[in-house]
Amino acid sequence: MCGTCGCGEDNHITYTRPGETAHHSHDHHHHDGHDHPHEHHPKEIQLELDVLSKNNKLAERNRGFLDALNIQSLNLVSSPGSGKTSLLERTVKEMRNELSFYIIEGDQQTNNDANRIAKAGAPVIQVNTGNGCHLDAQMVNHAMKQLNPERNATLIIENVGNLVCPALFDLGESKRVVIISVTEGDDKPLKYPAMFASSQLCIINKTDLLPYVDFDMEKTKQYALRVNHQLEFIEMSVKNGEGMQDWYAWLKNAKEQQ
Repeated sequence: MCGTCGCGEDNHITYTRPGETAHHSHDHHHHDGHDHPHEHHPKEIQLELDVLSKNNKLAERNRGFLDALNIQSLNLVSSPGSGKTSLLERTVKEMRNELSFYIIEGDQQTNNDANRIAKAGAPVIQVNTGNGCHLDAQMVNHAMKQLNPERNATLIIENVGNLVCPALFDLGESKRVVIISVTEGDDKPLKYPAMFASSQLCIINKTDLLPYVDFDMEKTKQYALRVNHQLEFIEMSVKNGEGMQDWYAWLKNAKEQQ
């Protein structure tokens, strides 16, 4: 059992294509990243380090597989409700003739997001983590084997909605994209610095709501640059399409640099 929050204790992981019966797996993993009152013992700390080391080795294996096939891989991370799935839906619909998409959806329960992506027109696997609050390299490895992405494709992993734990787990991705919305407040980068420090792009979504919320765009960018001075930004509204072309240009440029 995890020494901090219990994530992964006898956890039931399922891998499901839309319309198929779930494939079950038992993944046991341990991580840090929650502020819960527990006693900490030296053996628990060592266990945390060992599991992260194992995950990193598996992530490198994933990365080698993807590099060998020239597959661009993105890890989309955010808190719940930032608009990750809506962004993916619109991206697949509008860019599927230019990029070959394969999608891994991560959630604790339901196939709702995978069903949305399938309707948009991309092959997708839903990974339900049960009590787990993030995807890890082993889950992604299992999902990739089922997806079997073609050479030169773009693999996008939508992680579980959480700005804490996913920051610690390398999945083997080429780039990490953190998404926040203007409804969340402008101090997110200071509250969750590890996530912003480990990302290459920050998408600031729901800009159509700026007139109705107390959100300082420039302050948010300044906070984010404090923890990662190389971070890029795209302001967008998935709903009205503002900034989507900037995102598509970034996607294509990242693919060309792959």
